[in-house]
Parts: sequence; structure tokens; C-alpha cells
Amino acid sequence: MSVSKIFKYALYQIVFFSLVVASCNNNTKNSISLYTVSRESYLDDIILEGTVKAVNSSTVVCPQMLEGTVTFIVEDGTPVKKGDTVCIIENREYANIYQNFVDRVEQSKAQYNKGLADLELNYSLLQAQVKNNEAQTEILFLDSAQLSFLTEQQRKKKELELKIAALEKQKIETKLHFLELINESELKKLELQIQQDEFQFEHIKSILDQMVMTTPVDGLALRSISRRTREKVQEGELVWEGFSLVEIPDLNKVEVKIMASESHYKRVQVNDPVVYTFDAKTGNTGWGKILMKAPTGEPVNRNSKVRLFEITASVDSFNTLPGIGMSAQCRVILTQVPDTVVIPQLAIFEEDSLKFVYVQQKHNNFEKRQVLPGNSSPSSAVIISGLKNGETVSYIKPEKSKTSPSVLLPDSILKKYKSLSNGNTLITNQEDITEMHPEHDPTLIYH
Repeated sequence: MSVSKIFKYALYQIVFFSLVVASCNNNTKNSISLYTVSRESYLDDIILEGTVKAVNSSTVVCPQMLEGTVTFIVEDGTPVKKGDTVCIIENREYANIYQNFVDRVEQSKAQYNKGLADLELNYSLLQAQVKNNEAQTEILFLDSAQLSFLTEQQRKKKELELKIAALEKQKIETKLHFLELINESELKKLELQIQQDEFQFEHIKSILDQMVMTTPVDGLALRSISRRTREKVQEGELVWEGFSLVEIPDLNKVEVKIMASESHYKRVQVNDPVVYTFDAKTGNTGWGKILMKAPTGEPVNRNSKVRLFEITASVDSFNTLPGIGMSAQCRVILTQVPDTVVIPQLAIFEEDSLKFVYVQQKHNNFEKRQVLPGNSSPSSAVIISGLKNGETVSYIKPEKSKTSPSVLLPDSILKKYKSLSNGNTLITNQEDITEMHPEHDPTLIYH
């Protein structure tokens, strides 16, 4: 690069930098953002989402000690009668155990029937042997009538045959007796096994029966809001003990359930007013108040550390009664002070634990003035004392050359504030604010 080009480049840089500096200085002097103080209503509110619930309703929940997958659940708004099936869940482990016991009971009964048949067959064979022995003995007795005509040897032979027949009869009768005992014992063992298998079978069946859930009352069935998804329970969803599945509400009186984050939960207080907008019906508005805050939160998911806190709000009046399950936008009024001095938080500055504003004076000068804020939100604050209607404050700190010495509030005002607030809570009573907010306070202290 030539020397002339370098010189021209450097000259351009100097000119550009000078223009930027001049522009910044000009902006600092002429473009300070200002805010004109006016008396207005102060409102601190938050918007939360809720769901319309019945004050009184019957709820079908997953049975105790069970976990499974929803295979059927009734559609929203379905009319049901007491005893109608509204939800079915499936647990494959219990289903497999149930099938195993079905097979075991069938096998036990088959084994019992086979054992009974075998024992009856053996008993019949022994009975036949007894009858055969009796017939042979009878024949021998008939032959014994001829003993006097037989030789000594033949007579002894016949007598031995009679003794053998008697012994055989005794042996068969003994077998028959013990067979009856064995028969009775074996059948009792098989019967006991069947009873045990049937008991366990019925226990598993009762568990499976609980997985088919029915409505306890007549009404309109609605799917519950899932603990896992925060949406309506769907088929295929995993549920567990105590998991709400279906609700059958009383449609005559409703309330709103709000699931709030911890930060919102802490700001909302019982009896705070609530204004509702119900999504399903344009222009349908309702009014109520916060009734109750749950003491503990629920995890967003089953194993999540993030918790949501349930807040219950009443629906005391409405244009049209909202339907159960309808979503509601809930505008919770945290604080409301009518006709007071309100300024943006951006116009308030802190110095040595004191609050100041910069009040515009003549010739674009500013007065650094202490103020006493009251109720406040992230965006605005009530000014209890130190400002009056019509004054103009700056959003940024002016140059020191344009700022007068600090103007502090008198001790009388500060003591009055402490006595009214009792050192703990902010003033919200409008009469107290007005009393501490004169249009002109000649006792302001200049430093």
C-alpha cells in the first residue's frame, strides 16, 4: 500500500471517529427519555393457565399396588350409567401370571381326574379278584362234600386248597382296605392342590378385574388431566397407583384448578381476585378469587425435580357457566390501588439504600429527589411520597453538570410511613397514600 493511500485511509478513520463522537454527545444532550407523572390506577397482576373443574365429582383412579398401560379410555363427554366400563389398563406381568395359573388349574384338575380314574380302576380290579376268590372258594366247598369218598392224600390236598383260598381272600381284602385308604389320601392331596391353585387364580383374576374400571355413578365422563403430560389421559399412556383416569363431575358448581410454577405460586395469595377468560366461548368471562394453595408441589414428570403447585380458585359469577374441562386464562389481581402516582421502575435509582428519581427542571436541568416507593411490580411502582402529578422524571441518570444536589424526604414523612406500614408491609390503603402524598411539600430537605 502506498503512503498516500495510507494517509487517506487514516484521514477517513479520523473523520468517521469524530462524527461518531459528535453524534454520541448530541444524543446524550438531546435524547434523554422522559416520563410525565400522572395519577392513575396501579395494578399488579399475573396471567396463569387453568382448567375448569367440578367442585364435586366422582373420580376413577388406578387401583392400589398396580401399574399398567391404558388400553381403553372413554371419550370426553360420553354419557355413562353406573357400572359402565370407562377405562381398561393392562399389565403384561399380571396377564402372564394369570395365564400360568389358568394352565396350572387345568393341569391340576386333569391330574385329579386321571388319579381318580386310576384309583377306581385298581379298586375295580381288586373287587373282581375278591369275587373270583369267592367263586373259587364256593367251588371248593362244594367239592369238600366228597371228602369222605376220597383217599387220605386227596382229602389233604382239598383241605390245603381251601386254606389257600381263605388266605387269598384275606390278602385281597387287606389290599382292598389299604387301597381305599390310599385312594382317599391321594384324592385329598389332589383336591388341596386344586384349591390352592384356584385361590391364587382368583386372587390374580381379582387384580385383573380391577384393571377394568367402571363408573360408580351416572353422569358425563371426562378424561382426567395426566400427571405426566399435563394433557388429557390417552390410550397407551403408562399409569400407576392413585393416577386419576376419568372424572364424572357434578355440573352445577365449578371451580378452576391452576398449576403454577414456584415463582408464581409464591406471589399469589388466598383471596386474591381472579378474572377469567374461557377459551371455548368467545366473550365468556368469569370472576372469582383464590381459595386454596396446595402446601406441596407435584413433579412435572414422574422422576422430575421441577414441581408445579396446585392453586384452587372459585368461579363466583360468569356470563355463561363454563363447561367442565374447559381451559381458562386466569388474570390474578395481586395488588390494585386506584388513583395514585405510578412511575416505571426504570425511572427509580438506588443509592446508599435510598430511592431517587431525577425530576426535570427548567433549561433541561434535573433535581435528584428522594422518593418513597410503595407497592411495586417488576415494571412499575407506586410512589407514596416525593413526586406529584404533572412532574417529569428521567429514565437515565443525567450528567452531573445538569443535576442539582439531592433532595431528601423529611423525617416526619418517613416516620409516618413506618408507623402506617408497621415496618413490615407496604401501604395499600389509598387514604394513607393520599395523606403522605401532598401536592407540594415545603419541608423537603436539600443536600
